[in-house]
Amino acid sequence: MLSPKQRLFIEAGRKEFVRNGYGSSSIRTIAQEAGVSLSALYYHYKNKQDLLLAILLDGVDTYDAVCDAELARAGDDPIEQIRAFVRGNVVFRTKFPEHGRMIATEVRNLEPEGARLYEARRRAGRQRIRDIIDRGVEGGVFTTRYPDDCRRSILAMVSAVANWYDPAGPDTPEEIAERYAELSLALLCPAATGEEGTSR
Repeated sequence: MLSPKQRLFIEAGRKEFVRNGYGSSSIRTIAQEAGVSLSALYYHYKNKQDLLLAILLDGVDTYDAVCDAELARAGDDPIEQIRAFVRGNVVFRTKFPEHGRMIATEVRNLEPEGARLYEARRRAGRQRIRDIIDRGVEGGVFTTRYPDDCRRSILAMVSAVANWYDPAGPDTPEEIAERYAELSLALLCPAATGEEGTSR
């Protein structure tokens, strides 16, 4: 659990990194944006790299919380779980765009140890959709012969929402989530489209 001061640093740092990129951002500017002394920031984060890792892990925490909340309402049906997973991803990328931008653009700036910690957290999160698809295939609900390709396609599709979503419309997050859930299920259940045993 982050302290209020850590939350302040993370929010200020995220804004600075999104605005200027990690390489061009100043830890001193982040402290000024947070309204505290540089030494106060260093008390919690030893350097800019440490703050970057904390911001990225906070993004993962937010993503996990959003997806878990949606999945908790979905029950045990793999079809409803896919709908919930897609909905959670769309909510994350439309409600928390700066979190998504950080994940998309700044992970490459992590040093090796931080990158290992971050990848371990992301790998655990990605296991959600793998587990849902595996259960659906085992239960005969999903008929695709290519579950791994479907998983990768769904993750790429929902991640790309952040690149084009416009809060001014015309599509609401709810409409996007519904469409993308249907597209995801079309990949996983080709029999429903008259193409049993294949995937698009």
